[in-house]
Amino acid sequence: MKNLNLVHLNGLRAVEAVGRLGSLQAAAEELGVSPGAVSQHVIKAEAQLGRAVFERVSRGLVPTEFGVQFLVRLGEGFRTLSEAVATARLRDETVLTISVAPVFASRWLIHRIAKFSALHPEISLRIEATTERVDVGASDVDVAIRVGPGTWPGVRAEYLMPQEMFPVCAPALAAGLRSPADLARLPAVVDVNEAFTWERWLAAAGLDVPAPKARHLFSDASLCLDAAIAGQGVLLGWPVLASWALDAGRLVAPFPIRVATGMGYYFVTAFGEREPKKVVAFKTWVRDEMRESMASIEGWRQGAPEAIPVPAGGLPSSP
Repeated sequence: MKNLNLVHLNGLRAVEAVGRLGSLQAAAEELGVSPGAVSQHVIKAEAQLGRAVFERVSRGLVPTEFGVQFLVRLGEGFRTLSEAVATARLRDETVLTISVAPVFASRWLIHRIAKFSALHPEISLRIEATTERVDVGASDVDVAIRVGPGTWPGVRAEYLMPQEMFPVCAPALAAGLRSPADLARLPAVVDVNEAFTWERWLAAAGLDVPAPKARHLFSDASLCLDAAIAGQGVLLGWPVLASWALDAGRLVAPFPIRVATGMGYYFVTAFGEREPKKVVAFKTWVRDEMRESMASIEGWRQGAPEAIPVPAGGLPSSP
């Protein structure tokens, strides 16, 4: 064990993360520090080892001949450490900790928790509503639900359902709509953080009509939904966001042509860990509820065409 006194543990963590993830940026995101800090840790670790682990090239850091062998052994060591720490984290099987985006928690999950409790009275939910990408392997979070491409490093991502967009508005506004071209007469409620625009929806739907003009801009999807419910304009919503309001009749989908954004909903859990029964139960329940939500969409569609896929390439990731 005396060899471990020669190199700082933070330096070894940085070296291992860079070698495993392939870049300073990816390692910095996992470790929660800046790329510059990771670089300094790597440089100091190499100096303490007396050997270069990486070769600096134009495309980044590439393991040296020594580095390839060193990183294999280092990775094995950190996996063993991770497993040892995991055994010390005694999880209460009666409490399930979930990480979800605030809009998912408030607009979809909160309206259905009673159903889960009725099926699993032995499990209490602890909901962490955040847009931050939680490290499920190094926290007490059992499972996260995230929207994106499903290619996040260092975790297990299990596909749940696609993200699709379609217009929604208050019933009073929808009363005068006869065709998609009439949407241009309505003000648009716009989420400034949403990459999928009206122009993209119209193009993907094959509609050569003007887009609604933005009247109000919001930086929060939940506020956008409230504005649409209040009759302030038409919103490009998605099923998880709008399902409760649609089922309650507070919103309608006048032209429910669903266009896939190229992203999806995913369960995110720790890589390499066996899922406890409480996580399996929750995932099974969510899938059943999602199927019910999608069945409701078929009712809103009233004979509208199936979802239209987005062109190859999709959209940028949402955390």
